[in-house]
Amino acid sequence: MWLNAYFSEMSSVQKKIFALPALRNARPSPGAGLAGFWARTKFSLKLIFLEKEIIAFAVLQWVCVVLGYYLWIQMIGWIPEEAWKRASNSDGATLGDIILFLWSFVCVGLVAFPLGILSGCMGAAHFLNRQGRESTIADCLKIVMPKAWALWIFHWIDGWWTVMRILDRLPKKNDRRTAADKALSEAMYYAWKIATIGILPALVTGRGLIDATRRSFDLVSDRFKDVVILRAGYSLLCWVIGVGAYIGAILLFMHFPGLVNWKLGVEGQMYSIYFWVAVPIIISTGVVMLFLRPVYVISACDIYADYVQGRQENLMLPPPPQRSGGTSSLIVFIILGLIMAAVFLYRYELGLMKALAIP
Repeated sequence: MWLNAYFSEMSSVQKKIFALPALRNARPSPGAGLAGFWARTKFSLKLIFLEKEIIAFAVLQWVCVVLGYYLWIQMIGWIPEEAWKRASNSDGATLGDIILFLWSFVCVGLVAFPLGILSGCMGAAHFLNRQGRESTIADCLKIVMPKAWALWIFHWIDGWWTVMRILDRLPKKNDRRTAADKALSEAMYYAWKIATIGILPALVTGRGLIDATRRSFDLVSDRFKDVVILRAGYSLLCWVIGVGAYIGAILLFMHFPGLVNWKLGVEGQMYSIYFWVAVPIIISTGVVMLFLRPVYVISACDIYADYVQGRQENLMLPPPPQRSGGTSSLIVFIILGLIMAAVFLYRYELGLMKALAIP
């Protein structure tokens, strides 16, 4: 199966990047990362205001993430208080935990499809502009849709890992991990982000999924300093915004204690907590999606274009296909969305509510 081959290739590239001495010894300082990101921001903002469809892509990405979060928290409200209490006192996984895990995984997958297409369109707008060609929403979609499957798979994997890392960083009860374990997890995640920075631009310019992964490793090896500085600046700013969202959630409940009935305990108010936490999350996600992510995607594509030019290769965008590309992936996405809608609407008839209450 080519999917197994892809996972093997991704794992191999990540390990190679993690093993690079330069990744541990030459990580830029926060100041250098911010300065490098700011330098890239000037070019990216100029392009964004020149090719205004990029703004539309960014807004749509934000909307997709918000809708995905809203869909995810619905199951939080379906799980009864007793099930939350049993889960907090148990070290093993309950049936409800497994169902919530599967629901979360599919929610990430549903968001990953439009996120991959829209990110690819940002990259397409950059490459069209670099070649002196007109960039429109239709032109970008014609370039990106033939790679819809590859973009979806990559963003599903990347999105799931990102969500897991965010949840893993939150304070936990009975956290038995050592500082070394946490540092290793962060290092592996950082290596993943570095290793995959060239996948999106390689896909947009016509590479296959496995080939794009190998190409990304070559890009990192050739343009290591540029890649690491860009990632360091972006990661630091995302960290700051994430901490701001965490503090914002605390201040929200402090100033408006009536939003949640704390007398019922945390377990009895899980849905209310997650619902209102969405306020700072939506704001912080908006800052990332509307400002930081477009700069990051465009800058990654710009580094990739310089890398291709340095190898004296022609940066050629694939010609429009004779048939509409991405049809099969769109059909699967719609079917997956309909399945989730059916689960949402007929959860009682399907026995889902009873399953969530089983000890």
